[in-house]
Amino acid sequence: MADINVVPYIDVMLVMLVIFMVTAPLLTQGVKVELPKADASPVEEPDKEPLVVSVDADGALYLNVGDEPGKAVDADTLVNNIAAVLRRQPGKRVLVRGDHRVDYGAVIGALVLLQRADITNVGLVTEPPER
Repeated sequence: MADINVVPYIDVMLVMLVIFMVTAPLLTQGVKVELPKADASPVEEPDKEPLVVSVDADGALYLNVGDEPGKAVDADTLVNNIAAVLRRQPGKRVLVRGDHRVDYGAVIGALVLLQRADITNVGLVTEPPER
């Protein structure tokens, strides 16, 4: 009687498990930012991934699109990249993630840059408070 040899299937499963374990932490979004806590309801738009401008604790700006999303960008590059994306995809949602330790002026500076790129609707990202 012929039995099915399951050892190769187990090997494949274990290799895939290791691959998923290694790549899962890499799927988090870009820059490490400690968001402020706020009791706000989440905004759901599953069809479109938003443009995310991050301001880290040092005031550096990051954009989640481009060749290196984890690399800080200057103000002109930020404005030009956002304007280019919005020319191709008008109405795309733009969110700002500001570290809770950063100076308020740095977040306002990011909002002013978005205004220069003709963005009129911006969302601010927060984390829910711990209960």
